[in-house]
Amino acid sequence: MAESSKRFQYLLFDLDGTLTDPKEGITRCVQHALRSFGIEEPDLHKLEAFIGPPLADSFREFYGFDEEQIKEAIRVYRERFSTVGLFENECYLNMDKMLAALKLAGKKLAVASSKPTVYVKRILQKFEIEQYFDVIVGSELDGTRSAKEEVIEEALRQLCHGEKTNYDKIVMIGDRKFDIRGAKVHGLVSVGVSFGYAAPGELEQAGADYIVDTVQELEELLMQ
Repeated sequence: MAESSKRFQYLLFDLDGTLTDPKEGITRCVQHALRSFGIEEPDLHKLEAFIGPPLADSFREFYGFDEEQIKEAIRVYRERFSTVGLFENECYLNMDKMLAALKLAGKKLAVASSKPTVYVKRILQKFEIEQYFDVIVGSELDGTRSAKEEVIEEALRQLCHGEKTNYDKIVMIGDRKFDIRGAKVHGLVSVGVSFGYAAPGELEQAGADYIVDTVQELEELLMQ
């Protein structure tokens, strides 16, 4: 039993769509940014694709923005997000209890998010779950370290302190293909959560090692 409890020792969590549901805040801020370019998008559901990947990638892919437009769109987005959108968010039910249980079981927890670190910390503080994480890593406000594999690399560096670690004991948990792909780049175990914002079949196609449908299922898996 003691050996089993140590199967997964290091747990890296995505933020948006995994720990919290940020739909209202992110989509309304994207809507706000698009409006500054004369683009009206009243259907927030259509903007859910912005949840997960770096903002620059989404503005480029979905609206064909060039680099200058992307820079301005992100500026306008953050204008609203830093004061309002940040708090249009909610923690998934029982997520705080799960994190407390994992911490009590001796697991090492980290957040690995493409969202700027300064915003990640404020969100974790809002929901009073910051204390469960040994390491909190996000992107920089200037856009660097926004790719998920880069975020994971830094989280691993801080979490493992450069020590040799058995990577099959390290898990990346997320709701999008970017989380799964990032885990695979580093040889980590990947867990997809279906209660986030992945399109149907996205997590399977990305090759997630495990897929769970509820917070309870996630806790049962990570307690191994």
